Amino acid sequence: MATMSLGLFSSFLTGETASFVVVPSSSSLRLVLARTSASLRSARTVTSATVSQDSQPSSGKQPRGIMRPRRISPEMQALVGVAEISRTQALKLIWAHIKENNLQDPENKKIIICDEKLKNIFKKDQVGFLEIAGLITPHFLK
Repeated sequence: MATMSLGLFSSFLTGETASFVVVPSSSSLRLVLARTSASLRSARTVTSATVSQDSQPSSGKQPRGIMRPRRISPEMQALVGVAEISRTQALKLIWAHIKENNLQDPENKKIIICDEKLKNIFKKDQVGFLEIAGLITPHFLK
């Protein structure tokens, strides 16, 4: 009677170590158990599996929450250049503007020194990087 156990205790008693090998198959990845004796030391290789966009099921649902494009205020439109944008994309564009114009305080990178476009949005001369997400909220119109 051959039994296979993945438990640490049984591996300790039998003197065997278990290693796993990822084997791609036609539809998905399979995890294969390979047993080696304790006297043979083998290097374990970490493999990563990625799933292509084509194999993701397309649900056809509209984006929701922070991913849904919404109308924005004219001040925000002046910075991002579009009339509707999702919250996540707006944050990405604001950070791109900050990096492009070198608006982070050189001594404390957590502080953003606002130029004219950012002052119109944030209504402050300086903001902390954690404040940005909260300060753009009024610019998303219902």
